[in-house]
Parts: sequence; C-alpha cells; structure tokens
Amino acid sequence: MTKLIPIISAEEIKREIQNVAKLISRDYMDKKLILVGILKGSFIFLSDLTRQITIDHEIDLIGTSSYSGTQSCGAVNFTKMPDIELEGKDILIVEDIVDTGTTLTALMRYFSTLKPASVKICALINKNERRELPIDVHYSCFNIDKGFIVGYGLDYNEKYRNLPAIFDLKL
Repeated sequence: MTKLIPIISAEEIKREIQNVAKLISRDYMDKKLILVGILKGSFIFLSDLTRQITIDHEIDLIGTSSYSGTQSCGAVNFTKMPDIELEGKDILIVEDIVDTGTTLTALMRYFSTLKPASVKICALINKNERRELPIDVHYSCFNIDKGFIVGYGLDYNEKYRNLPAIFDLKL
C-alpha cells in the first residue's frame, strides 16, 4: 500500500522561497542572471522562485533524465538544451532536489564549457542520504536527511508532481 507522509507544508515552501529569492536578488544585483530550470521536476519551484526575485533576469530550461522509479540509473541524458546564449552570463541552475549529485555534476561540467561568468545551484531540497558526488548547493530551501520525496514538482514515475506540499512516499 502506497502511503504519503507530509513533511513540508505549502506555507513553509512559500516562506522559504521568499527567503531564498531575497538572497538571490541581493547576490545578483547588477549581474546578468539567467535561471536555468531542470525539467521536469523544477518547473513549479522555478515558477514560484522567478516571481519572487526582484531583479531583472532571464529564464531558460534544460532537460535531463537519470531516474527510473526510485533509483538513479547513474547516467545523465540531456533531453533539451538551453536556448539562450550563456557565455558571460551568471547561470543559476534551479533544481527540485539534489540527491546523488550525478545530474548536477554533469550539468556543472556542461555549463563550464559555455564560458559563463559564474555557475551556481539553487535547490528546493538538498538531500544527502544518497549523495555519491560532492556538489556545492549555494541556495537551498530545505535540507532533508532521507526519504523518497514527492510533491511540488517532484515525482514518482510521473505521478504526484501536482501535490502542493512535500511528502515522503512509502511504497
């Protein structure tokens, strides 16, 4: 029997996004900020984050795939590349969850080849339970020790993205 255990409310998410957006707005003042959301999971977080950032910025998307069910397959496949010219710009990768570090390591390597001014990471959730590769998360709304997390864009086999809060999925 599938069970959803609530761990972060919609109100907590909203409050933490506002706090992170204030930091980003301050840190990127007078810079050429581009938010690059990772599809599909970050789309809800990216949408709420961009509306809270008070400085001019652009938005782009990149698609990756590295999961099957609850397991990372270890390989990162790019399914969509950015459309905006990124050379000389300040890239802020927007991710729903940092888990093993595999996807973000591949993305940091890719973006560094484009000669940006800077590349940093903003995550809704930073989870260390299964971290395989060291990755520096510059901005995160929540740090979680363990669990398989769904809701607010995060999925299990394309389900549960629509939930307004964050839940631990127990199969």
